Amino acid sequence: MEQTKNLAERIYKEAQRLPEPLNREVLSFIEYLEFKHGIADRGIENLKMAQQPTMDRIWDNPEDDAWNDR
Repeated sequence: MEQTKNLAERIYKEAQRLPEPLNREVLSFIEYLEFKHGIADRGIENLKMAQQPTMDRIWDNPEDDAWNDR
């Protein structure tokens, strides 16, 4: 457990040095790993699902078609 704590502290310290946009990437990657390994917080996942219909309207527009995967 002590080794895990030290690693988490090291990750935290390294993240503090990064600019905000990179920290967003780090957070996104952590969320991906949680999802991939089935350890995501269900409360957060439920919130994301509740937001999906609203976000779909925002993301699905002609101006953003260039960003869609084809």
